[in-house]
Amino acid sequence: VALWSQVILPVGVLLTGCVSGVGRPATYVWDVMEDAVPVVETQSMDPETDPKQAFLECIRLIERLHRRFLDVVKSELERLGIEDINNVQAVLLSNIENENVTIGELTLRGYYMGSNVSYNVKKLVENNYLVQERSAHDRRTTRVRLSKKGQSVVSAVNDLFEHNITALAENGLASDELRGVTANLRVLERFWSDYVNYGPA
Repeated sequence: VALWSQVILPVGVLLTGCVSGVGRPATYVWDVMEDAVPVVETQSMDPETDPKQAFLECIRLIERLHRRFLDVVKSELERLGIEDINNVQAVLLSNIENENVTIGELTLRGYYMGSNVSYNVKKLVENNYLVQERSAHDRRTTRVRLSKKGQSVVSAVNDLFEHNITALAENGLASDELRGVTANLRVLERFWSDYVNYGPA
């Protein structure tokens, strides 16, 4: 959309008669070509009026929001002077909280931008943010839990979340509105899950 706006908008200005200085809509570009050239109308690229563009904008926005969220976490880690873990690893820690989980369970709890969860767990164990232990019931399975160092990071991330929630409410996006957004996103998630599992309706 941004790229199209850079291309379409200057052309739109040209075709509205601004070249001739009258600022009125023009059917033909008389001022730039000797012969009259019909203006070709393009399809709407406005998500407000075009269902396809609204659909695509929603998809793009979901990804952009997650990337921006990770930028916020990264900024907070830098502010706190935490340099031995990255933003994805901090989010991974926050998804463990006070539980003992397997890597498989941890993978299902969050989206980590395509990163390797096993690798991140390994680095977090090496940097003493996680404690890794063999399962008492199945020695082939390992489980991880937060160390005291990991708990301090999770506490900082939770403080960040609480600050965000308060700031959003002050700017008109309170919990009720967030629940409405979440409900709509869950509908979209179920739709795509059904499409993958059962095919087109």
